[in-house]
Amino acid sequence: MQLKRGVAIISALLSCSAYAGVRNYVASIEQSHWSLATSTPLQCTLKHTIPNFGTAVFNSKAGRSTDLGFVLQMKRKPERATRASLRSVAPSWRPGVPARDIVSVTYQAQYDAEVPKQAAWVMLTELEQGMQPTFFYQDWYNPFDQVAVSLNSANFQNSYFEFVSCIDSLLPYSFEDIAFTVLNFRDKNGKLTSDSRRKLSRIREFLAYDPTLELVLIDAYTDSFGSEDTNMAISNEQADKLRQFFVDAGIEDDRIVSQGHGEKRHIATNVSSRGRAQNRRVVIRMER
Repeated sequence: MQLKRGVAIISALLSCSAYAGVRNYVASIEQSHWSLATSTPLQCTLKHTIPNFGTAVFNSKAGRSTDLGFVLQMKRKPERATRASLRSVAPSWRPGVPARDIVSVTYQAQYDAEVPKQAAWVMLTELEQGMQPTFFYQDWYNPFDQVAVSLNSANFQNSYFEFVSCIDSLLPYSFEDIAFTVLNFRDKNGKLTSDSRRKLSRIREFLAYDPTLELVLIDAYTDSFGSEDTNMAISNEQADKLRQFFVDAGIEDDRIVSQGHGEKRHIATNVSSRGRAQNRRVVIRMER
Protein backbone atom coordinates (compact mmCIF):
# COMPACT_ATOMS: atom_id res chain seq x y z
CA MET A 1 0.00 0.00 0.00
CA GLN A 2 2.84 2.39 0.93
CA LEU A 3 4.67 1.56 -2.30
CA LYS A 4 1.63 2.35 -4.43
CA ARG A 5 1.13 5.63 -2.60
CA GLY A 6 4.78 6.58 -3.21
CA VAL A 7 4.51 5.81 -6.92
CA ALA A 8 1.38 7.92 -7.14
CA ILE A 9 3.10 10.91 -5.52
CA ILE A 10 6.12 10.67 -7.84
CA SER A 11 3.87 10.41 -10.88
CA ALA A 12 1.98 13.48 -9.79
CA LEU A 13 5.19 15.41 -9.26
CA LEU A 14 6.58 14.55 -12.66
CA SER A 15 3.50 15.72 -14.50
CA CYS A 16 4.59 19.34 -13.70
CA SER A 17 1.03 20.59 -13.90
CA ALA A 18 -1.28 21.79 -11.15
CA TYR A 19 -0.57 18.84 -8.85
CA ALA A 20 -3.10 17.74 -6.26
CA GLY A 21 -1.50 18.00 -2.81
CA VAL A 22 1.61 19.65 -4.22
CA ARG A 23 2.40 23.34 -4.06
CA ASN A 24 3.90 24.28 -7.41
CA TYR A 25 5.85 27.51 -7.80
CA VAL A 26 6.53 28.45 -11.41
CA ALA A 27 6.17 31.56 -13.54
CA SER A 28 3.44 31.46 -16.14
CA ILE A 29 4.39 32.09 -19.77
CA GLU A 30 3.30 35.70 -19.35
CA GLN A 31 5.27 36.08 -16.11
CA SER A 32 8.37 34.25 -17.27
CA HIS A 33 11.18 36.77 -17.56
CA TRP A 34 14.92 36.22 -17.76
CA SER A 35 17.35 39.13 -17.40
CA LEU A 36 21.09 39.61 -17.68
CA ALA A 37 21.37 41.50 -14.39
CA THR A 38 25.16 41.92 -14.50
CA SER A 39 27.39 41.97 -17.57
CA THR A 40 31.00 43.05 -17.06
CA PRO A 41 34.41 41.45 -17.70
CA LEU A 42 34.39 40.57 -13.99
CA GLN A 43 30.97 39.01 -13.53
CA CYS A 44 27.91 37.76 -15.44
CA THR A 45 24.57 37.21 -13.69
CA LEU A 46 21.39 35.74 -15.19
CA LYS A 47 18.20 36.01 -13.11
CA HIS A 48 14.70 34.55 -13.25
CA THR A 49 11.88 35.48 -10.87
CA ILE A 50 9.68 32.68 -9.51
CA PRO A 51 6.46 34.35 -8.31
CA ASN A 52 5.67 33.99 -4.59
CA PHE A 53 8.87 31.98 -4.04
CA GLY A 54 12.07 33.84 -4.88
CA THR A 55 14.69 34.18 -7.60
CA ALA A 56 16.81 31.73 -9.59
CA VAL A 57 20.32 33.09 -10.18
CA PHE A 58 23.09 31.82 -12.46
CA ASN A 59 26.43 33.53 -11.87
CA SER A 60 29.90 33.35 -13.41
CA LYS A 61 32.98 35.31 -12.33
CA ALA A 62 36.34 36.13 -13.88
CA GLY A 63 39.03 33.55 -13.21
CA ARG A 64 41.59 31.19 -14.66
CA SER A 65 38.89 28.64 -15.50
CA THR A 66 35.29 29.13 -16.54
CA ASP A 67 33.15 29.01 -13.44
CA LEU A 68 29.39 28.80 -13.00
CA GLY A 69 27.27 28.90 -9.90
CA PHE A 70 23.55 28.60 -9.29
CA VAL A 71 21.57 29.66 -6.25
CA LEU A 72 17.84 29.41 -5.59
CA GLN A 73 17.12 32.47 -3.49
CA MET A 74 14.09 31.83 -1.29
CA LYS A 75 11.83 34.37 0.37
CA ARG A 76 11.43 31.90 3.23
CA LYS A 77 14.62 30.06 4.13
CA PRO A 78 14.52 26.38 5.17
CA GLU A 79 13.80 25.77 8.84
CA ARG A 80 15.97 22.66 8.81
CA ALA A 81 18.22 20.67 6.49
CA THR A 82 16.01 19.36 3.69
CA ARG A 83 16.84 16.90 0.93
CA ALA A 84 15.66 17.93 -2.54
CA SER A 85 15.69 16.29 -5.95
CA LEU A 86 16.51 18.45 -8.98
CA ARG A 87 15.01 17.09 -12.17
CA SER A 88 14.53 18.31 -15.73
CA VAL A 89 10.80 18.18 -16.46
CA ALA A 90 8.93 18.88 -19.67
CA PRO A 91 6.41 21.74 -19.48
CA SER A 92 2.72 20.88 -19.69
CA TRP A 93 2.58 21.78 -23.41
CA ARG A 94 5.11 19.00 -24.19
CA PRO A 95 3.32 15.85 -22.96
CA GLY A 96 5.10 12.53 -23.19
CA VAL A 97 8.65 13.86 -22.80
CA PRO A 98 10.28 11.92 -19.94
CA ALA A 99 11.83 13.70 -16.95
CA ARG A 100 15.55 13.40 -16.28
CA ASP A 101 17.42 13.43 -12.97
CA ILE A 102 20.02 16.20 -12.63
CA VAL A 103 21.25 16.03 -9.03
CA SER A 104 20.19 15.65 -5.41
CA VAL A 105 20.91 18.58 -3.11
CA THR A 106 20.42 19.47 0.54
CA TYR A 107 18.90 22.77 1.57
CA GLN A 108 20.81 23.90 4.66
CA ALA A 109 18.82 25.54 7.45
CA GLN A 110 18.46 29.32 6.92
CA TYR A 111 20.44 29.26 3.65
CA ASP A 112 19.51 29.54 -0.01
CA ALA A 113 19.85 26.40 -2.14
CA GLU A 114 22.97 25.98 -4.28
CA VAL A 115 23.87 23.32 -6.83
CA PRO A 116 27.31 22.12 -8.04
CA LYS A 117 28.97 23.65 -11.09
CA GLN A 118 28.30 20.72 -13.42
CA ALA A 119 24.63 20.56 -12.43
CA ALA A 120 24.32 24.32 -13.07
CA TRP A 121 25.59 23.82 -16.63
CA VAL A 122 23.11 20.96 -17.11
CA MET A 123 20.29 23.24 -15.95
CA LEU A 124 21.25 25.82 -18.58
CA THR A 125 21.38 23.28 -21.40
CA GLU A 126 18.04 21.80 -20.33
CA LEU A 127 16.47 25.25 -20.34
CA GLU A 128 17.94 25.86 -23.79
CA GLN A 129 16.09 22.75 -24.96
CA GLY A 130 12.79 24.01 -23.56
CA MET A 131 12.81 21.88 -20.40
CA GLN A 132 12.07 23.08 -16.86
CA PRO A 133 14.62 22.30 -14.13
CA THR A 134 12.49 21.60 -11.07
CA PHE A 135 13.27 21.16 -7.38
CA PHE A 136 11.11 18.65 -5.49
CA TYR A 137 11.14 18.48 -1.71
CA GLN A 138 9.07 17.87 1.42
CA ASP A 139 7.83 21.14 2.89
CA TRP A 140 9.66 21.94 6.14
CA TYR A 141 6.57 23.60 7.65
CA ASN A 142 3.92 21.06 6.75
CA PRO A 143 4.82 17.32 6.73
CA PHE A 144 1.82 16.61 4.49
CA ASP A 145 2.86 18.99 1.71
CA GLN A 146 5.15 18.37 -1.25
CA VAL A 147 6.71 21.37 -3.01
CA ALA A 148 7.82 21.74 -6.63
CA VAL A 149 9.80 24.81 -7.73
CA SER A 150 10.33 25.19 -11.47
CA LEU A 151 12.37 27.42 -13.77
CA ASN A 152 10.25 28.27 -16.79
CA SER A 153 12.14 28.12 -20.10
CA ALA A 154 9.74 30.58 -21.77
CA ASN A 155 11.52 33.74 -22.98
CA PHE A 156 14.86 32.21 -22.01
CA GLN A 157 16.83 32.12 -25.26
CA ASN A 158 17.79 35.77 -25.82
CA SER A 159 19.03 36.42 -22.28
CA TYR A 160 20.78 33.05 -22.25
CA PHE A 161 22.80 33.84 -25.39
CA GLU A 162 23.73 37.23 -23.90
CA PHE A 163 24.83 35.43 -20.73
CA VAL A 164 27.02 32.99 -22.67
CA SER A 165 28.56 35.87 -24.63
CA CYS A 166 29.31 37.64 -21.35
CA ILE A 167 31.01 34.52 -19.97
CA ASP A 168 33.20 34.35 -23.07
CA SER A 169 34.35 37.92 -22.33
CA LEU A 170 35.29 37.42 -18.67
CA LEU A 171 38.86 38.24 -17.68
CA PRO A 172 41.05 35.12 -17.44
CA TYR A 173 42.06 35.94 -13.87
CA SER A 174 40.31 36.87 -10.62
CA PHE A 175 40.98 39.36 -7.85
CA GLU A 176 42.63 36.58 -5.85
CA ASP A 177 45.15 36.16 -8.70
CA ILE A 178 46.33 39.77 -8.41
CA ALA A 179 45.72 40.53 -4.71
CA PHE A 180 49.31 39.57 -3.89
CA THR A 181 51.70 40.63 -6.65
CA VAL A 182 55.49 40.81 -6.72
CA LEU A 183 57.15 43.05 -9.31
CA ASN A 184 60.85 42.88 -10.21
CA PHE A 185 63.27 45.30 -11.91
CA ARG A 186 65.83 44.54 -14.58
CA ASP A 187 68.40 46.56 -12.65
CA LYS A 188 68.37 48.85 -9.66
CA ASN A 189 67.58 52.05 -11.57
CA GLY A 190 65.96 50.33 -14.54
CA LYS A 191 62.52 49.43 -15.75
CA LEU A 192 60.28 46.63 -14.64
CA THR A 193 60.86 43.23 -16.20
CA SER A 194 58.51 42.26 -19.02
CA ASP A 195 56.74 39.77 -16.73
CA SER A 196 56.22 42.48 -14.10
CA ARG A 197 54.82 44.87 -16.71
CA ARG A 198 52.28 42.20 -17.66
CA LYS A 199 51.31 41.80 -14.01
CA LEU A 200 50.85 45.55 -13.67
CA SER A 201 48.75 45.64 -16.84
CA ARG A 202 46.46 42.97 -15.36
CA ILE A 203 46.01 45.04 -12.21
CA ARG A 204 45.24 48.15 -14.28
CA GLU A 205 42.71 46.23 -16.38
CA PHE A 206 40.97 44.76 -13.34
CA LEU A 207 40.77 48.12 -11.55
CA ALA A 208 39.23 49.69 -14.64
CA TYR A 209 36.13 47.60 -13.91
CA ASP A 210 36.34 47.37 -10.12
CA PRO A 211 38.31 50.12 -8.35
CA THR A 212 36.63 49.43 -4.98
CA LEU A 213 39.69 48.51 -2.95
CA GLU A 214 39.71 49.04 0.81
CA LEU A 215 43.47 48.97 1.19
CA VAL A 216 46.61 48.82 -0.95
CA LEU A 217 49.97 48.06 0.69
CA ILE A 218 53.12 48.75 -1.34
CA ASP A 219 56.57 47.72 -0.10
CA ALA A 220 59.66 48.38 -2.25
CA TYR A 221 63.08 46.77 -1.78
CA THR A 222 66.51 46.90 -3.46
CA ASP A 223 69.58 44.71 -3.50
CA SER A 224 72.58 45.62 -1.28
CA PHE A 225 74.82 47.12 -3.95
CA GLY A 226 75.51 50.80 -3.30
CA SER A 227 75.14 52.82 -0.11
CA GLU A 228 72.25 52.32 2.30
CA ASP A 229 71.05 55.90 1.78
CA THR A 230 71.06 55.51 -2.00
CA ASN A 231 69.18 52.21 -1.81
CA MET A 232 66.61 53.69 0.55
CA ALA A 233 66.05 56.64 -1.79
CA ILE A 234 65.63 54.30 -4.78
CA SER A 235 63.10 52.10 -2.98
CA ASN A 236 61.13 55.16 -1.82
CA GLU A 237 61.00 56.43 -5.39
CA GLN A 238 59.79 53.07 -6.65
CA ALA A 239 57.12 52.91 -3.94
CA ASP A 240 55.95 56.44 -4.81
CA LYS A 241 55.67 55.57 -8.52
CA LEU A 242 53.49 52.57 -7.71
CA ARG A 243 51.43 54.68 -5.34
CA GLN A 244 50.75 57.13 -8.17
CA PHE A 245 49.82 54.20 -10.42
CA PHE A 246 46.97 53.29 -8.07
CA VAL A 247 45.88 56.90 -7.63
CA ASP A 248 45.66 57.22 -11.41
CA ALA A 249 43.60 54.02 -11.43
CA GLY A 250 41.00 55.69 -9.22
CA ILE A 251 42.01 54.47 -5.76
CA GLU A 252 41.68 57.07 -3.01
CA ASP A 253 45.06 58.24 -1.73
CA ASP A 254 44.21 57.57 1.92
CA ARG A 255 43.65 53.88 1.11
CA ILE A 256 47.21 53.42 -0.12
CA VAL A 257 50.15 52.76 2.21
CA SER A 258 53.53 52.78 0.47
CA GLN A 259 56.97 52.39 1.96
CA GLY A 260 60.54 51.91 0.77
CA HIS A 261 62.75 49.53 2.73
CA GLY A 262 66.02 49.89 0.83
CA GLU A 263 68.28 46.88 1.13
CA LYS A 264 66.47 45.41 4.14
CA ARG A 265 64.61 42.08 4.18
CA HIS A 266 66.45 40.27 1.44
CA ILE A 267 64.84 37.08 0.19
CA ALA A 268 67.90 35.81 -1.71
CA THR A 269 71.69 36.13 -1.76
CA ASN A 270 73.28 39.29 -3.16
CA VAL A 271 76.34 37.39 -4.38
CA SER A 272 74.72 36.22 -7.63
CA SER A 273 72.96 38.33 -10.27
CA ARG A 274 69.93 36.07 -9.99
CA GLY A 275 69.70 36.64 -6.25
CA ARG A 276 70.04 40.41 -6.64
CA ALA A 277 67.27 40.37 -9.24
CA GLN A 278 64.96 38.67 -6.72
CA ASN A 279 65.79 41.25 -4.06
CA ARG A 280 64.97 44.18 -6.37
CA ARG A 281 61.23 43.94 -5.94
CA VAL A 282 58.00 45.70 -5.08
CA VAL A 283 55.38 43.71 -3.16
CA ILE A 284 51.76 44.79 -3.68
CA ARG A 285 48.98 43.56 -1.41
CA MET A 286 45.37 44.53 -2.05
CA GLU A 287 42.29 44.05 0.10
CA ARG A 288 38.63 44.73 -0.53
